[in-house]
Amino acid sequence: MKYILLIHHDEESFGKLTEGERQQVYSEYRALREQMKAAGQHVAGDRLYPTSSARTVRVRDGKQVVTSGPFAETREQLGGYFVVDVDDLDEAIAIAARIPSARTGTIEVRQVAEAAVPAATT
Repeated sequence: MKYILLIHHDEESFGKLTEGERQQVYSEYRALREQMKAAGQHVAGDRLYPTSSARTVRVRDGKQVVTSGPFAETREQLGGYFVVDVDDLDEAIAIAARIPSARTGTIEVRQVAEAAVPAATT
């Protein structure tokens, strides 16, 4: 089963870390990614640019409206994600608990609704 682990953290607090502290967190992320790869669990994952670079797109009455920033103003922002392939929800939760940002932020765990593979035509 595939799960997406959405990594939410406080961008402002993260920005206040020293360079050494940030490098330590990045090192922990790299180690976790390598552990997941070795276990065959890692599908994808990346860090996102800060919310200041985000754009929100809506279409209302046939008109496109683009605004700067994320959809909602919250204390925590979506900062990255992992997609993992694991046996069950418990395994996905166990990985989520190992994500460094879980110590100061929130990790949202959601199963990916994979589309059925269409039958081959002959």
